[in-house]
Amino acid sequence: MPIDPAVAIGAELGEERFSWTASEVQLYHLALGAGADPGDPRELRYVLEDNLHVLPTFATVAASFHWTEPPTVAFPGVSIDLSKVVHGTQEVVAHRPLPVAGKATSRTKVVDVLDKGKAAVIVRETTTVDEHGSPLWTARSSIFAKGEGGFGGHRGSSEKITPPDREPDHHVDTATLPQQALLYRLCGDRNPLHADPAFAARAGFDRPILHGLCTYGIVAKAVTDAVLDGDATAVGSWSAKFAGVVFPGETLRTSIWREDGRFVVVATVPERDDAVVLSEGVLTART
Repeated sequence: MPIDPAVAIGAELGEERFSWTASEVQLYHLALGAGADPGDPRELRYVLEDNLHVLPTFATVAASFHWTEPPTVAFPGVSIDLSKVVHGTQEVVAHRPLPVAGKATSRTKVVDVLDKGKAAVIVRETTTVDEHGSPLWTARSSIFAKGEGGFGGHRGSSEKITPPDREPDHHVDTATLPQQALLYRLCGDRNPLHADPAFAARAGFDRPILHGLCTYGIVAKAVTDAVLDGDATAVGSWSAKFAGVVFPGETLRTSIWREDGRFVVVATVPERDDAVVLSEGVLTART
């Protein structure tokens, strides 16, 4: 059906109650490549129960970790074929260090629907509190739906975050595994785009691509390791725009600039002439 922004914007998408344990956190971190050097004490903080730290990007999978069905894009005013959808942006604000285990409730609503002409962008916001009602995190994401624009909505702002015109303060190269997407889908994202070659072909790709949120998590970890000594509890927020695809087995090169009390980030794939895959990244440390 066509997108109806009058119905979609402000729509409440329900409440999700969920819980997690250290095991889910450990599997999530392993799916991002943590523990590649099991002799590094910083790496062990991601994967061992003793002194386990939780990367705030865990917020993107916590509620859906045990889902086994492909996601759908159907809610009031919006119904879109999954093969047309890619992740646009993602932001997580951690109101305090995420607990290793817990119970929580998330509430999600549509906060905007943008008409980009040839595509639509749907923006959702999720607020999450613990079992006592104390804020844990706020997440905001957008999805880009190809061929779904032209419904008469507004385009939104075009402000961009650009890195400083100088060499980065840090470069971090992270190798992804050929089976990285197959590992990451065990964290609840069973979109066949990341596992089924036939589905990927229908979506216009030569082979399955890595989950955007896997790239998002890998780069967050790279920045955390480079500028916060691997202390995931020190991350206050992390936001980024998905600018291109990553194929499992490729290298992610994370470039980091320290500017105005924050870290500006761009991720590229050196095997494809440094094609940009994550842009407008901003990580802030907890104050």
